[in-house]
Formats: sequence, structure tokens, C-alpha cells
Amino acid sequence: MFGKKKSASTPLVLSHEKFDTLIGRHAELQGHLHLHESVRIDGRVVGNVIGAPEQAVSVVIGPTGEIVGDVVALRVIVAGRVCGNIHAMDRVELHRDCLVQGDLKYTSIAVEHGARIQGLLLQVDDAESPDRTDRDAQEVIRKAQGLGTSDNAGTA
Repeated sequence: MFGKKKSASTPLVLSHEKFDTLIGRHAELQGHLHLHESVRIDGRVVGNVIGAPEQAVSVVIGPTGEIVGDVVALRVIVAGRVCGNIHAMDRVELHRDCLVQGDLKYTSIAVEHGARIQGLLLQVDDAESPDRTDRDAQEVIRKAQGLGTSDNAGTA
């Protein structure tokens, strides 16, 4: 609790949370996971990983872990790969050498130097519904695409 303060160069530390579910590095699951407790994934999951909204569920993707699908949970910590969208109702942490190919919705975020993100970062309020943030994201994309059209070319 009291000790050395973190500096800007202090790396994030993978969660010391208790996990009742562990998907080992040589396991591959195909299908959606609906969680009521936290999980650590060191293997591969092909399908969505969804934490119960009324539970404080954390999803940790270890350095050898991979998810091909969307992740929805209170907290999401990525040290491996996610090919899909992430919606963390509280916090998302992206560790060095992780790769996220999808949009991130979060209340707070921590990104370590070397993390790779190929998608939109969307900060949302606790009270915002997922449907509203989806509409907001679509609007941002439409506006960004409109800036690159020939209608706007050549105007100063």
C-alpha cells in the first residue's frame, strides 16, 4: 500500500486476483463463454467472452492467450492477443507486446509502451448504455470517412 511510487516507466503488473477458472496454454475452446467469476486465459478461445453484468468479473488474457471474439467484462487485462472488440465497464489494461485488433470501450485505460492496438479507443461513462456507444462509434467512423471523400478534396 505504501512504498515506492510508480514512475512513468514502471511496467504494469498482471493481476494478482484469484481465478477460479483457468484456460491453460495448450487448451482451445470454441464457443461463447458466459462468466460469473474471473477467468485467466492462457490458451485460445474462439467465441465471445462475456462477464455477467451484475458480477465483478475480470478477464485476463495472459501472454500466450488469444481470443478470437468480443470480450465484455468489468475489467479486461490483455498481455496476449484479442481479435475482436473489448468493452470494459471499468478498466482495460494493455501490456507490452499485446495485440488488440478491434475497438475498445472503457471507463479508464492503462497502456504500456509496446502495446499494439488496431481499432478505435472509446471512453464511455459508467451510465452509458452499450447501444448508445455503438451509435456514437458509428457516427465517428462516418465523419472520419467523410473527411477523405472527393467532395472535400481541393477545398481550403
